[in-house]
Amino acid sequence: MEVALVSVATGALNSVLEKLGTLLVDEYNRLKGVCGEIKFLTDELTAMHAFLLKMSEEEDLDVQDKVWMTMVRELSYDIEDSIDDFMQGLDHKDAKPDGFIKKIKHILGTLGKRKAHHRTFQDLKNQVIEAGERNQRYKTTQAFSNTKNATVDPRALAIFEDASKLVGIDEPKAEIIRLLTEGNVYAPVQQQQPKILSIVGSGGMGKTTLANQVYQDLKGKFECRAFVSVSRNPNMKKILRTILSEVANKDYAHTKARDEQQLISKISSFLVDKRYFVVVDDIWDVDTWNIIKCAFPTTSSSNRIITTTRMNNVAHLCCSSLNGHIYNIRPLDMGHSRQLFHRRIFKSDEDCPSHLQEISKKILRKCDGLPLAIIAISGLLANIDKTEDLWNEVKDSIGRALERNSSVEGMMKILSLSYFDLPSYLKTCLLYLSIYLEDSTIEMEGLIRRWIAEGFIHREGKYSAYEFGERCFNELLNRGLIQPGEIDVYQNVKSCRVHDTILDFIISKSIEENFVTILGVPTLTIRNQSKVVRRLCVQGVEKGNSAVLIADLVFSHVRSLTMVRGLLEIPSLEEFRHLHVLDLMNCSELEDHHLENIVRLFQLRYLNLKCTEISKLPEQIGRLGCLEVLDLTGTYVKELPASIVNLRKLMHLLVNDFVKFPDGIAKMQAIETLKVVNASIQPLDFLCGLGQLMNLRNLRIHLDFGFDSDTEDTNMVGGEHNKAIVSSLYKLGTQNLRSLTIGDRSGLLHEESLCLPTLDNLFIWFPAFPQPTWVGSLRNLQQLRLVVKRFKQDDLCTLGALPSLLVMYLVEQTESSGKLRFSGEVGFRFLKIFIYGGCLEPVDLMFGTGSMPKLEKLELNAFCMVEANSLGFGIENLPCLASVKCIMVVGDDGIVEAVKTAMERGASTHPNHPSLLFQRR
Repeated sequence: MEVALVSVATGALNSVLEKLGTLLVDEYNRLKGVCGEIKFLTDELTAMHAFLLKMSEEEDLDVQDKVWMTMVRELSYDIEDSIDDFMQGLDHKDAKPDGFIKKIKHILGTLGKRKAHHRTFQDLKNQVIEAGERNQRYKTTQAFSNTKNATVDPRALAIFEDASKLVGIDEPKAEIIRLLTEGNVYAPVQQQQPKILSIVGSGGMGKTTLANQVYQDLKGKFECRAFVSVSRNPNMKKILRTILSEVANKDYAHTKARDEQQLISKISSFLVDKRYFVVVDDIWDVDTWNIIKCAFPTTSSSNRIITTTRMNNVAHLCCSSLNGHIYNIRPLDMGHSRQLFHRRIFKSDEDCPSHLQEISKKILRKCDGLPLAIIAISGLLANIDKTEDLWNEVKDSIGRALERNSSVEGMMKILSLSYFDLPSYLKTCLLYLSIYLEDSTIEMEGLIRRWIAEGFIHREGKYSAYEFGERCFNELLNRGLIQPGEIDVYQNVKSCRVHDTILDFIISKSIEENFVTILGVPTLTIRNQSKVVRRLCVQGVEKGNSAVLIADLVFSHVRSLTMVRGLLEIPSLEEFRHLHVLDLMNCSELEDHHLENIVRLFQLRYLNLKCTEISKLPEQIGRLGCLEVLDLTGTYVKELPASIVNLRKLMHLLVNDFVKFPDGIAKMQAIETLKVVNASIQPLDFLCGLGQLMNLRNLRIHLDFGFDSDTEDTNMVGGEHNKAIVSSLYKLGTQNLRSLTIGDRSGLLHEESLCLPTLDNLFIWFPAFPQPTWVGSLRNLQQLRLVVKRFKQDDLCTLGALPSLLVMYLVEQTESSGKLRFSGEVGFRFLKIFIYGGCLEPVDLMFGTGSMPKLEKLELNAFCMVEANSLGFGIENLPCLASVKCIMVVGDDGIVEAVKTAMERGASTHPNHPSLLFQRR
């Protein structure tokens, strides 16, 4: 199914065909005389589109096909740019004139425009004919593709979340721990130095996973600890700041230390009399290690350092100065390979059909114990029919690669096979990740919005564009092509990372297809890339060198511009007149005057100015009629221009909570996401208009009317503003609002009878528990996070009656409820996750018989227990319980040990034997 307007396979052909269809409808109104040319273009480009789509599924294409496909894709972008310019000219010049003389001039001008229209489409027609003749006739090749749609596979998360149980990591972990903990008690004082171990192996072997498992096991024994990734193009200041922040357990992201030497001195001074354990992951060169190692004092043998690297010379250097150990990571044995492979596709070893067992063994032998290869190929096989013929076809394709070279090139072949199995729109979504730096944490929300703005995905059937983007993200997770990053309290994946080897692969594919042009990566040169730039990503280029890198590049057809590390000496925004996406996040040198020409980017859909020095937007920002996403969080913008309400296509508006909105918000009917709004500083027109946003789905709002943050006093004064916000929230709650984050320290909504039946996600912090009547209206609510001063037993009964609640996070801020009792009568019939964050005062929790019958995960944060008979809090009465996490804040060691013992006893006697994690904070 082809859903993308723009894709790596067909370029902008889908978008061009859609726009040509629009022009055909307009033909008899405005475009006399060019109907034939438009219809010819439509028919010819439709045939080209079908051909490109089919050929994109082939892995081994002859040179002629590759050249012609590239030529047609490039032509499609140029055609779309011409059509955009043409349509923009129509919009500006189509106004009817007043007065006799002006009408005569208009008639004469219209004749001239018709000739220009004809020339425009005749030129486009000639270009398409030339492209067709150059390739003579379109050829077809039988393509193999058999994919299935899927939702998030929790087994994909388990592979990365609990790798030690899935990929046979226990033995190497135990060996590394032994090497780190055994010591030479007879060593002289002058040899009392930190113990270091370097894990070395090729990409995809699991070095980081192994190091992290050791780190998690040992870090509790050290006063200071840090885990930091270096990557191929390290930002040394950022790395050193991260080490300082982690070992000191304090945020030093904005420390006054200005250079590496000052940061090294700070780290060394802080660690000089402390026991520390540090993991420095993914070191690529000896110079990087020579800098980092200076930060670690060498005066004690009680300290430990682990490094990981792909380079043997780096591993030897790391260990040479401190007489450490080199650990060469080994491939998985056949037993662990089979376990990883089968659990990725089936539920267990026993579920593998008998007719696939022999072919599975052959596939695993060719994977040669490489974890990334196994994950990649199992992700491919999980999405095709489980027949012996198809699996044999896959096995033969792998074999041809791995028999030639069983190292990294073999993995790249497997990744290529997985890539060509993707639908066209997923290929496009995957290759787009090449714009992110190595080891980046990629937020899902921002990524999906960029996909949409680029035209890679859009509304599909019952799914909104964003919902379809979530499905694409989940599919890439399922296939093992991206790794889950942050997982929130609701067990939703909020970010991802791209494995280094996969990133190398998609960068090479992006360059090959002229999909993304990347500047500033040492291993890439401009000679590898096309001079006509479609998407430009500037990474790690210093200001003085940027002019050399951008020389001879053509920017007039650039679709997206991403500046990864600061603002560089690039041409004026006027040169990027077809820009769709502009991402300047974290460009600290960006100033207001740099945005002067931005209002001329009539095709701009995505503008990210997050964490820049911008203090105001251009007054004519409303001219950007195509803008869909505007992110101003972390800027100094305090007030939005009045013209912003003219952005009728804007769907996502993200600002700081001190930003004042203009009147007229009701005009912005496309808005789906709006955050953060401080209602107390907004004009009355805004508060009234908020309720008229029929498509608003996600709102974050603060209601601090009359609240004095210095005295924490509330001086509530009734009036139109209060009535307006209550009325608007009531209207939104009966329309399309799905997610609401609301803070009300003033207590305005405490007694209001709101009705919010559409919500499925609610995060609120109030002084007191909201009125039961409006809490009871949340009949579709699935996820709740509630922060109040104190809970009462009656409040639990109110929440327990919510019929759809699956996840609940309760936080008592200041006062202890004393006792909270859960039973069958309280409710929570379908709750799966319960997280309780108590205050520092003692609280007595108990789960009675019949309480929370579907609960799978229980987490208790920062609380004290008071009654000895409640130390186990009745977890044996939770029949579906799978995991328990307990974090205690208490000074009495006896109570801590008693609680821990009771929990271990309860978990051991529970029929499910739930996993238990106990921490003391």
